[in-house]
Amino acid sequence: MKRIIFITGGARSGKSTYAEKMALSLSPNPVYLATARIWDEEFRQRVIRHQQRRGPEWTNIEEEKQLSRHQLTGRIVLIDCVTLWCTNFFFDVNADTDRALTAAKEEFDRFTRQDATFIFVTNEIGMGATSDNEIQRKFTDMQGWMNQHIAAQADEVWLMVSGIPVKVK
Repeated sequence: MKRIIFITGGARSGKSTYAEKMALSLSPNPVYLATARIWDEEFRQRVIRHQQRRGPEWTNIEEEKQLSRHQLTGRIVLIDCVTLWCTNFFFDVNADTDRALTAAKEEFDRFTRQDATFIFVTNEIGMGATSDNEIQRKFTDMQGWMNQHIAAQADEVWLMVSGIPVKVK
């Protein structure tokens, strides 16, 4: 039976660690679907730290945009993270918010038609000050609308606050 769990929060709030523990509590061999595009060496090191935290029980898949290419029926699938996934759409269409949001929503809907348990991790980037940078403001808008789209379809929504999960839905 299809199930969508959505975990949001600020940077370093414990989202990924909580999601990984949840996935492992639901399956002895969950899927980790990484959406990161490696931008620079510092980011590469972040990715390596995430990879080292996971053991051999994980099936690891790297996919920057086309999540629906992977048939994962019956699996527990952790998607980390929506923010990096949306960044890939956003920059691939030269910061056209409407085109990026439409493409991301369509891909999310295609992907989640599968009968699987999906655990989506995202960042709650709109809780801070409004940026003086137009591109950052446009991305924050796009990300916020995408988060709303996922949360509306989610069976559960969790907000991570300083390592503490707070159930929202």
